[in-house]
Amino acid sequence: MSLLKLFTCALPLLIVTNLNAQQKKFKIHTIAFYNLENFFDTINDPNTLDDYSPIMELKTHRREAYKQKTKNMARVIADIGRDFTNNSPTLIGVCEIENERVLEDLVTEPYLKPKSYKFIHFDSPDARGIDVALLYQPEVFIPIQQSSHVLKIYDETTGKRVFTRNQLLVSGKLENEWIHVIVNHWPSRRGGEAKSNYKRVAAAKLNKRIIDSLQMTDPYAKIIIMGDLNDNPNNHSVKKTLKAKTDRNQVGLKGIYNPFAKFYKEGFGTTAYRDAWSLFDQIMITKPLIDKNNNGFMFYKAGIYNKNEVIQQTGSYKGYPLRSWGYSGFTNGFSDHFPVYLYLIKEAD
Repeated sequence: MSLLKLFTCALPLLIVTNLNAQQKKFKIHTIAFYNLENFFDTINDPNTLDDYSPIMELKTHRREAYKQKTKNMARVIADIGRDFTNNSPTLIGVCEIENERVLEDLVTEPYLKPKSYKFIHFDSPDARGIDVALLYQPEVFIPIQQSSHVLKIYDETTGKRVFTRNQLLVSGKLENEWIHVIVNHWPSRRGGEAKSNYKRVAAAKLNKRIIDSLQMTDPYAKIIIMGDLNDNPNNHSVKKTLKAKTDRNQVGLKGIYNPFAKFYKEGFGTTAYRDAWSLFDQIMITKPLIDKNNNGFMFYKAGIYNKNEVIQQTGSYKGYPLRSWGYSGFTNGFSDHFPVYLYLIKEAD
């Protein structure tokens, strides 16, 4: 099929033509994820270690930096998928956010305010006070159920609990069709990849339990797994524990497809360290979203948002994501991660 053009009315419509010159109209939605890189407010929370956040380390102009950081985050979110849908994401998971206050400031920023975004957020026990959340456009997505799932892991050396982010599950109706979204921010590689591997395997096991519970109720549940996993598509947590497949033809009924494995194999990433790219930010989907016999919303294609404006253009980190925070403080950048996204389409009535 070849793309003709995109029409925008109340909802985006994609019009394609097939080899027989027959036109079909498809509704289209962008689903995205973005690590917002230390998106903290300027207020010290005595119950967390937020005083170690970059913005709290600024000696002056904290408020100005916060306002610009909020504006920059909103600007990128508003642009994800816009080239194709003429709309910002219908659903976008975010991580490294401190609280509801920063989310409220984000969705009321002029770049995003016209979409009237709402959000779903629970406080996590993370030591630094960072959480995950889901933003959604209430015009087209109605959340029905939401829950926060605690990841309990313990340090293998000390036996003490490691306080990390909860996993967020939101189930709702996307244009009257059930969709389930799991938003993640798995434990970091602090201390080394191998030494910390068990933490991310535990996170993947929790994900698998959530997925299994949904599929027990409905084997054809349409589930979207998104997040900063701190692991690549070929790491044990994703490939072995979740059993995410790189070939959509190998995905069984209750299986998971990872469209970002292809990007990683081709050398693309979402974050860089010491001149090596990692693709920690991923969005995976269950079988019904790639089933050709499905009459509802289906996966169309995926991508990494790496436009020039979010890329460092000069210096020793040229080509890296243009991050917000550096050795000198606020850089007026965006994030040390690129956002990721995919499109869901459904034939219009």
